[in-house]
Amino acid sequence: MPTFPWRPIGCAVLMTMTASCAGTRPPSVPEPVRLTLPVEATRPCRLVTLGPSPTLADLETAYMARGEALVACDAARRLAVATLMAERAAQAVAEGSNRQKLP
Repeated sequence: MPTFPWRPIGCAVLMTMTASCAGTRPPSVPEPVRLTLPVEATRPCRLVTLGPSPTLADLETAYMARGEALVACDAARRLAVATLMAERAAQAVAEGSNRQKLP
């Protein structure tokens, strides 16, 4: 029975082509945009409490300190939200530019 030398050579070529394709890396995806939160946004909010036997002056001082702490906490929350919104906007711009590059 005659053997055809092209069959083993063809199989070897196909295996080589398949092996070379398996070794290639997929196209790189750009890293997502990440913004770091400012320290003020990550710091826990301060809570003022009264001592064991508070006086009226202690109560008034704690009341003013709590108001100040609420304003600072709200500002930190707004800063965190603004940073998150800026990060999402930058990601949307980056994704939009990547989509436009693709055919």
